[in-house]
Amino acid sequence: MMAATTLTLYVARRFLSATLAMLAGLTLLVALFDFIELLRRAANRPEAGFALVAQIAGLRLPYVGLQILPFAILLGGLLAFWRLTRSSELVVARAAGISAWGFLSGPVLVALAFGLLGTLAISPLSSAMLARAERLDYAYLRAQAGITAIAGGRLWLRQADRGLEPQGVAILSGRPVAERGPARGAAFAMTDVSLWRLSAQDRPLARIEAPRARLLPGRWILEGAVTFRADHSAGPPQELSFPTDLTPNRIEDSFASPDTLSFWALPGFIAILEEAGFSAVRHRLHFQSLLALPALASTMALLSAGFSMRSSRRGGTAQMVAAGVAAGFALFVLDKISGEFGEAGTLPVQLAAWAPSMAGLLLALALLLHLEDG
Repeated sequence: MMAATTLTLYVARRFLSATLAMLAGLTLLVALFDFIELLRRAANRPEAGFALVAQIAGLRLPYVGLQILPFAILLGGLLAFWRLTRSSELVVARAAGISAWGFLSGPVLVALAFGLLGTLAISPLSSAMLARAERLDYAYLRAQAGITAIAGGRLWLRQADRGLEPQGVAILSGRPVAERGPARGAAFAMTDVSLWRLSAQDRPLARIEAPRARLLPGRWILEGAVTFRADHSAGPPQELSFPTDLTPNRIEDSFASPDTLSFWALPGFIAILEEAGFSAVRHRLHFQSLLALPALASTMALLSAGFSMRSSRRGGTAQMVAAGVAAGFALFVLDKISGEFGEAGTLPVQLAAWAPSMAGLLLALALLLHLEDG
């Protein structure tokens, strides 16, 4: 029993060090390509300097690491188990009567801890930093209208102040409501609306308060709107038409990305979307994917063992390791395909999110059963 426990801890330490090294290396590699892409996009924007680009790339690091985590566990496990097999340490342990199911419990628990840490701790950090990175991206590297935030049930929208003099930026805030029936003439509306007009130098031009605003093709209709000018004088309530390039689909598509919301904030945000009449499928799918991350991490640990514990004397070790890498990419493709089906409503959200973990687990168990008992 003491020997088995010692071996389990030893294998777990080797697995942990290899996974951490792989996670750091892959994250920095992907972040480097991301940084180069940001530099390319900032090349024709003089206000976006090197420091700003480095800040955006740095803020995206936790997000990149969270996306890389399952593959880092797979590749780290392949490396760790391949080294242990090549040095005959696992061969000797199994010849001494220690089952692979015993010493694999350590790496599986390490992978499970990685998954839980990613879901419960890294996800909130990643979402907050990614939201900040996207705000900087939209402010300095993009020039399109869209959502800026949603908090406390209020939606914040930003658009170009086209068709009005002087031109600048308009920021709208309100509580989204669902429009029912084609007779209403709009697919999107907000209540308790505030609109701020800012000049190109971010100086206030006017503030408009309206109890309700409807989005029609090419314009906002603000009902009972009161305009407060720069000198604080107020005009009479009236219906105003405000030009816009926003559409209901564009607003829905630009709702806060699921990746910018932490695991803890997603349930409340999903409730807000559904109460406003919008589809929350993407956010529910992301929430289920975060729930499935610990299972996927454990599956990757078992999968790496199944593909790399073959004795080197039997030959074909390189082919088995290559097959393990290919299986990881196959699971990645399966994850993307099932995600697309889930977003389209073809598959239930839970099935779409958990399918890669379940498929990988079945493959890993089949390989280990063949290796250990076959």
